[in-house]
Amino acid sequence: MAKRIIISGGGTGGHIFPAIAIADALKKLRPETEILFVGANGRMEMDKVPAAGYEIVGLDIAGFQRGSILKNLSLPFKVLGSVSKAKSVIKTFKPDAVVGVGGYASGPLLYAASTKNVPILIQEQNSYAGITNKFLAKKAKRICVAFDGMEQFFPADRIIKTGNPIRRASVEIKGKREEAFESFNLSSNKKTVLVTGGSLGAGTLNKCMLAGLQQLIDADVQLIWQTGKYYYKNVKEQLGENKHPNICVLEFLNRMDLAYAAADVIISRAGAGTIAELCMVKKAIILVPSPNVAEDHQTKNALALVNQNAAVLVKDADAEKTLVKTVLDLLKDEKQQQKLSTQIGKLAMPDADLNIAKEVLKITETQTDAVFTA
Repeated sequence: MAKRIIISGGGTGGHIFPAIAIADALKKLRPETEILFVGANGRMEMDKVPAAGYEIVGLDIAGFQRGSILKNLSLPFKVLGSVSKAKSVIKTFKPDAVVGVGGYASGPLLYAASTKNVPILIQEQNSYAGITNKFLAKKAKRICVAFDGMEQFFPADRIIKTGNPIRRASVEIKGKREEAFESFNLSSNKKTVLVTGGSLGAGTLNKCMLAGLQQLIDADVQLIWQTGKYYYKNVKEQLGENKHPNICVLEFLNRMDLAYAAADVIISRAGAGTIAELCMVKKAIILVPSPNVAEDHQTKNALALVNQNAAVLVKDADAEKTLVKTVLDLLKDEKQQQKLSTQIGKLAMPDADLNIAKEVLKITETQTDAVFTA
């Protein structure tokens, strides 16, 4: 009999792409599996999930707005409305299990599932668990994690270290170096830096590149610079007509595999999904954690690598002064690049999607008396 699975979460590519990877893995293991996504209306999952071939239902839910009391006044009503709709979705779809990957929609859906006695699996991507996942952990059958030491947040007997799912196509870089340089119209004979702030972009990284651009040009270093959609227009305006042949500025990288293949050093934020990919591509990386995230979890993600000598950390507050110098120094030190490459490669967990999918299928076999009435 075909299993019916709901996968909830989203908001950013860091949640959406792993969710889709889990769905694809479930289909690979059991092609007859029926999958429904639950996301947040107005967020990028409402486009990305259908594009990947899956159905999605949207909840009218938003996150807590730091620094704005007025914007949060409607939040309790949105949460209650989202829980009510989530219960309705569960009643209609009758899932054998639900999976939460984080993001606005994950909380209401998992809570609603717990009230119906539907088996729950939480996929905690970060090294520091979010409030919602900590709250719901006692209801979960399995908690799949990517970092050690998660017993401080979750019941130890339910934790399984699987790693974070990755977009496999994004990390398949072998034999693509020449193709990569051709696609970016850059030279394969020059040192190359990739800067990526994720799909939405990172203001600090863009400021650093604008401020240090001449230093990179003077050092004859090439730059593949993903600005993110929020910053692309402004960056292009500031560059004006001064575009240098060493600099390739893009709003979004459709072929991350080529960007990774071309890079000698990668500068990135420290989202868990990005780190999972970086472990696979085995390049020297400099992490600049975003300060604008819950519980400063990106810094904790970065430190998990730094403590293994697998990455260099530059604090967001220090980045404008030190980031460009740090990358230029690292480019000169090939021994350090190789050390970082070797150490980060040891942390790769390439089969996370399949391992999580197997755990999802296991909890569908547990004896439960799900209640699908209102």
